[in-house]
Amino acid sequence: MKKPVMVGIAIVAVILGIMVYSMMSLTSNRVEVCIQFKGTTTCKIASGATQEDAVRTATGNACGELAGGVTDTMACLRSEPTKLNVLK
Repeated sequence: MKKPVMVGIAIVAVILGIMVYSMMSLTSNRVEVCIQFKGTTTCKIASGATQEDAVRTATGNACGELAGGVTDTMACLRSEPTKLNVLK
């Protein structure tokens, strides 16, 4: 193969390696959050770069399932989780 092709392949391999490494580090914090809203409870698991990010994502996912409309979603997001487990 020609030198420019080999350099191009090497650059693509390095970029893919960086992307995989970045994605692996984002999942270092996993949590399970249970939310009760209007008499219904649901639990969701999420990952994030920090524990706070993971809790925010899991809460948003749970509220997306429980709430109907923007007003309900905002109220649900402000509610405290009924259960919070940090997963390994």
